[in-house]
Amino acid sequence: MAADDDGSELPSASHEDLPVDSHDARVAFLTAVRFASVAAIGGFLFGYDISVTNRAVKALQADFHIGNALLGFAAASGVLGAAIGAVWAGRIGDRLGRVSIMKLSAASFFVCGLGAGLASSIWMFIVFHLIGGLGIGFSSVAAPAYIAEVSPPRFRGRLGSLQQLAIVCGLFGSLASTWVPFHLAGGASKPLWLGLAAWRWTFLGELILALLYFTLLLTISESPRYLVARQQISQARQVLGRLLSPRDVELTISRIAGSLKQEKQQSWRDLRKPTGGLYGIVWVGLGLAVFQQFVGINVIFNYSDLLWEAVGFGEKSSFTIALVTTGVNVLITLVAIALIDRLGRRPLLLAGSAGMSLMLITMAVVFAGAALRNGQPQLDGASGIVALVAADLFVVAFAVSWGPVLWVLLGEMFPNRIRSAALGLASGVQWMANWTIAVTFPAVRHILGGAYCFYAVCAVLSFVFVWRWVRETNGVSLEDMPDEAAPAAAT
Repeated sequence: MAADDDGSELPSASHEDLPVDSHDARVAFLTAVRFASVAAIGGFLFGYDISVTNRAVKALQADFHIGNALLGFAAASGVLGAAIGAVWAGRIGDRLGRVSIMKLSAASFFVCGLGAGLASSIWMFIVFHLIGGLGIGFSSVAAPAYIAEVSPPRFRGRLGSLQQLAIVCGLFGSLASTWVPFHLAGGASKPLWLGLAAWRWTFLGELILALLYFTLLLTISESPRYLVARQQISQARQVLGRLLSPRDVELTISRIAGSLKQEKQQSWRDLRKPTGGLYGIVWVGLGLAVFQQFVGINVIFNYSDLLWEAVGFGEKSSFTIALVTTGVNVLITLVAIALIDRLGRRPLLLAGSAGMSLMLITMAVVFAGAALRNGQPQLDGASGIVALVAADLFVVAFAVSWGPVLWVLLGEMFPNRIRSAALGLASGVQWMANWTIAVTFPAVRHILGGAYCFYAVCAVLSFVFVWRWVRETNGVSLEDMPDEAAPAAAT
């Protein structure tokens, strides 16, 4: 066997001489859960920031005296930063390591909370929100890749889903916690402590979360695949020894080392085929990223207060609706985690697309027929209840499918030699799609029938896309992911 740079020997592919597996499977599984849970906290920070911004949008507009267009840009500035951060996260992570880039994410989030909370102008708010978005983009790439690389194949779907669970828990936790300062102050724009408005304290609360995230990152190990790539075989063996049986440790190191021999430093050029054009699997990843956002899910979360107040619900009722909706999201995401390794990724996506299509068509019809009062659609009587039920069922369909499954697929579907670059590109596109929907909604909120019609069309197209092009990855080793994407309907 060949020796690596730290003096350890690279294992051969054979492992017949290894001792019979005596590894405590339960301890290994709990270790993988702990590693994955800490990595997923970046998703919690994103969910928290979305919800805090949602609750502060009216205060931002009033305090800084801005119009709908600038309000939309300010609210979505964090998502724009996330798109930029995600595009570069893969390459930075390959150099610094997955855990190191997540630490950088925590630092960015700390700066965001401090700057946004103390912002003296809307542009200062936007700049610091962009910085926080960079960190969110970093973690959105590093966390799924890290979780996929530390998870045993048969648990990878459930552990990968923790990213989405963390996001929805952040949404729910923020929505519940922001009620306290807003209630104490008597409103988001009213002064609370030290003369600062209540909405500012909700952003300053991000400082505590960022410090907690950074501290917990100090307790987990680096990705074994990154360690092998850096020729730190003994450290990789120690990490895998906590996650796998001794027999599987040596085989896994051998397979990782073998795949790395075929690799070089990844770049955007690696995503192109020798004959020209992107590899088919990259196009599939980009399609999944766009459809997940173009169904309009973040309209429900980014602008829930404005949405329900605009159609006739009071402020307190709108808050209650938003809280119930995010709570449902958390519960159904737990259901998705239980199902994803049993049913597979593709069946969940198809079922979710069908359910979202039906609910979005219902909402489009309801809002298209709504009467206009002062230029805003108003839902009276049964139509308001129908819209509310349809919106909640839409969230259920999304939460059990496209919410968690996207992050699982992006973390595992690409072959090793292009995973970082492809994951970074797909995540960047996902954030840009997110930003596009978020920044345009304030301008179209007076024509909700048309907006929901567009989202419904995208949901229908997402079903066709998955049926035709998305292949099942459940139980497939990361080293066995294909470069090309054959039509799924033919496999």
